[in-house]
Amino acid sequence: MSELTKDAVLRTVHTFVLRAGRMTDAQRKAYETLSQRWCVPYTGSPLNFIDIFDNVNPVTVEIGFGMGAATAIIAQNNPEKNYLGLEVHRPGVGKLLNEIEEKNLSNLYIIEHDAIEVLENMIPDESVNAFHIFFPDPWPKKKHHKRRLVQRPRTDILAKKLAPGGYLYMATDWEPYAEFALEELTLTQGLKNKYVGYAPHQEWRPETKFENKGLKAERKISELFFEKI
Repeated sequence: MSELTKDAVLRTVHTFVLRAGRMTDAQRKAYETLSQRWCVPYTGSPLNFIDIFDNVNPVTVEIGFGMGAATAIIAQNNPEKNYLGLEVHRPGVGKLLNEIEEKNLSNLYIIEHDAIEVLENMIPDESVNAFHIFFPDPWPKKKHHKRRLVQRPRTDILAKKLAPGGYLYMATDWEPYAEFALEELTLTQGLKNKYVGYAPHQEWRPETKFENKGLKAERKISELFFEKI
């Protein structure tokens, strides 16, 4: 497949599937009462981060935060940084909204929409200090590899949105995806591996539910850390 054909295919394929998930009463209440305050609506127009966060602090974008437990802890531990979480799973959005309220966070907002469309249409070029991608869906079947988030030309979009000196950090418990992502990121123009091969464990990242499942299944946790040059 040529790069041109691959680009056209990936632009029409989602990196996610909306799975039915029952919201708990707490998640539903949080969504109904807090989403208007902490969820940024998808508009398709470029964002001004100063308007959202009311400061000029660096912005980290997390793609696919799941239930948001690690996201909230990181935001709580780094009040001098801003965080924007992208997620389509509504129970997870409700759960993170609850965490924002309980932890009294003011540096974390959410966009409930397809991450690729948000990146292409709402995130200005060279405006993001970091991308966090924690345990993305590995899409293990070969016929589904096209859905993987971390592959070109999607990584080209991420590189374009990173500010010089910014970084992209990914963790996965699926070794074939780690190998695939390492190759794709290495071939992405504008990105450079901070380490030789995989990165050492980043102590600032809390353990996630998916990571715990992977460890219990005795799967290797692989981490990748690429910087914008």
